[in-house]
Amino acid sequence: GAGISGLATALLLQQQARALGRQLSLTVLEEERQVGGKIRSLRSEDGYLCEWGPNGFLDGKPATLELCRQLQIEQDLLRSNDNARRRLIYAGERLHRVPENAAAFFRSGLISWPGKLRMAMEIALPPRRDGRDESLADFCRRRLGQQALDRLVGPMVSGIFAGDPETMSLRSCFPRIHQLETEYGGLFRAMLRLARQRRAARRSGRAVASASGPAGVLTSFAGGLQELTDRLQRVLGEQVRVAAEVTALEPVGNGFQLQLADGRQLAAEVVVPAVPAYRLAGLVQGFDLEMAKLLEQIPYAPLQVACFGYRRDKITHNLNGFGYLVARPNPMPLLGTLWDSSIFANRAPQGKVLLRSMLGGATHPEVAEWDKDRVTVETAAALRRTMGIAAEPDFVQIFSHPRAIPQYLVGHGQRLEDLKQRAARYRGLFFTGNAFFGIGLNDCVAAAQRTAEKILQADMA
Repeated sequence: GAGISGLATALLLQQQARALGRQLSLTVLEEERQVGGKIRSLRSEDGYLCEWGPNGFLDGKPATLELCRQLQIEQDLLRSNDNARRRLIYAGERLHRVPENAAAFFRSGLISWPGKLRMAMEIALPPRRDGRDESLADFCRRRLGQQALDRLVGPMVSGIFAGDPETMSLRSCFPRIHQLETEYGGLFRAMLRLARQRRAARRSGRAVASASGPAGVLTSFAGGLQELTDRLQRVLGEQVRVAAEVTALEPVGNGFQLQLADGRQLAAEVVVPAVPAYRLAGLVQGFDLEMAKLLEQIPYAPLQVACFGYRRDKITHNLNGFGYLVARPNPMPLLGTLWDSSIFANRAPQGKVLLRSMLGGATHPEVAEWDKDRVTVETAAALRRTMGIAAEPDFVQIFSHPRAIPQYLVGHGQRLEDLKQRAARYRGLFFTGNAFFGIGLNDCVAAAQRTAEKILQADMA
């Protein structure tokens, strides 16, 4: 696969091998006619730039920034506008700004006073020590209460994973939060302890992680995120083959044989599937049915992405911000709307704005069956309700993703361990991608780095 995971693994493997004086014969196979996977940036004839999938990465983690440096495109990075720090949540039929500090939290109407008092009780609650994985919803209700789940954690989960917090694993989705309870006994205790450590570290010149973990500024490129995968393809050159679908994978001797859709066969000592879990399940079921069953236990949430362009003077709502997410429970299929032209420059023509709405997810799977007309009508109705937009859009672009984002359900960590054990039976089989070790772009690049290191370590063993 030639998404970010496959391309980054290939480049990093090649670079590490060269540093060790090793020579590799390396091929990246991609079934589509273009690389990038879910990363695709489409510029319309009238000047709107729409992201088919993710719209950026946070620069608070080093993996992708280091990759950009190696590709010599660090100077082309585009940081989001400062007003993108302003984020909102739609709850109680109105938009609320997400509080950025304690004072703003107490002034905010997003959480009621009983809900705030319930959250404050978290500091007195004992930690859970039984070691079992639990859902995000169970953790949040246990430590912060139902309203915090519905109006803070639920929208965050739908915004990142398009997921349902009732089924998703705390430990796999937000390992930092799990670590804070385990290490410090609770979230507020961790915040207080880490704040003291940061003050002491500043005096001594040391660095200490925050309670929220690595943050950063949303980052992309002037031409969209696809500039990254296009650059990877150019650097890898003829080692990348598009329109090359692998239809079968079989262990043979000390390596593997790959069958391509056009009838060709390839032999390889090492194979790195960087494809969706369901796609990999189909490739391995012929020689390891148990591995295929484990892979099939990683479901995907569907998404419809609706890009609407308007003349700025038709929108009365303040667009100074990142956009908003929708709180639970809500019968609307809308998960949230990003104000793309407020986040990055050059996303809409002069005097126009671009709004990108996400519908569906794990909580509204029926949206996957909607045609473009239905998506357009439902999106317009949701924007009218949440932002008061009565005008018809001048530009509409719909992207349908029947299987958009992998869901890390409760028990995901154990499934990963079981998958690793099954894969270890086949020398030269390594897997990577957003179905396993994190869905974000930074996660995928970091996993690619680890995969490249493991391949070379195994080869030298």
